[in-house]
Amino acid sequence: MKLRLKICGVKEQAEELAGLGPDYLGFIFYDQSPRYFKSEIPNTTKEVRRVGVFVNETPETVLKIQKKHQLDILQLHGDESPEVCELLGREAEIWKVFGLNQEFDFSQLTPYLPVVDMFLFDTKSKARGGTGKTFDWSVLKGYDHPKPFMLSGGIGPEHVQEINHMESEFPMLYGIDINSRFESEPGLKDIERIKRFKDELSR
Repeated sequence: MKLRLKICGVKEQAEELAGLGPDYLGFIFYDQSPRYFKSEIPNTTKEVRRVGVFVNETPETVLKIQKKHQLDILQLHGDESPEVCELLGREAEIWKVFGLNQEFDFSQLTPYLPVVDMFLFDTKSKARGGTGKTFDWSVLKGYDHPKPFMLSGGIGPEHVQEINHMESEFPMLYGIDINSRFESEPGLKDIERIKRFKDELSR
């Protein structure tokens, strides 16, 4: 299986990062994030899909931003209900984020199964991502739904071999979302480190 790669928290390097050939670039439209995106997304190859990250934003605002930036995917990182997911899913692909820890109950995903295209599992925190910390990936053994998921949360260059070996254990693992562990400062990505990681990731 080809593991997809998403580079999240993009600010000023969109064209350069797109040139690396990831599957997705993520732009954060949450003003409490140090990676809050306030620019215009430059034209990039259509093979690199645009993901907009939102936290408890009104559907009206999400759709306005989606249209302005021609976002392919809406990644909902807050407490959005299945009803909101269904509404927004009429205009774009929906990824719903859940923060995981040892106590996470996967049954709470059930109402979202009909209305999302993908789950994204991050490290549970009040910061809504970007912590640079991983969660215990063994908790994923409790995931028994047929919906694919992206893995996020503190993934760094040192994790690539472990991730490559996860494919057989977690057949619904669709791709990897990288962010803060590939930065010199919030939003400033280390291009060479990402290139090496991408080259070593199961493709």
